[in-house]
Amino acid sequence: MPTFKLVLADPMSGKSRQFEIKDPVAQRFIGLKIGDIVEASILKGVIDLPPGFKIKITGGSGYEGAPMLPYIEGPVKKYVLLSGPPGFHPRKRGERRRKLVRGNTINEQIVQINAVLIYPPNWKEGPIFPLGEKELQKVLEKLKGGSEKGEEQ
Repeated sequence: MPTFKLVLADPMSGKSRQFEIKDPVAQRFIGLKIGDIVEASILKGVIDLPPGFKIKITGGSGYEGAPMLPYIEGPVKKYVLLSGPPGFHPRKRGERRRKLVRGNTINEQIVQINAVLIYPPNWKEGPIFPLGEKELQKVLEKLKGGSEKGEEQ
């Protein structure tokens, strides 16, 4: 029985939310790859989204913390020589290191799945994950600051 943590990003608000997915919903994610786009209706019961929304899988990580890489095929775990992200951030120029990474396919050993919410083309309402008080104040301050600078010039 797989259990996943789904980190769903909302590009309209810039916010992310984490959801815990258990059977039978989790079973639907097994076999999907990075870059796959699925209907958001598969999350029914976890988060209820209006019809027309889709979810794009962008990555994930295994139980040991190894990140999924899109260019490694299958549900494998292997050591790869890396020279940059994802999975390795070099301290010196030209540094390379052999790191443990996972393939691009979701299996039972994946713990976290990263995904992005894709809005339908005719969506006119606001973001699904609304902005909090602090974020709204920052947006309003930027708008006020931009209009005052425009009036001075």
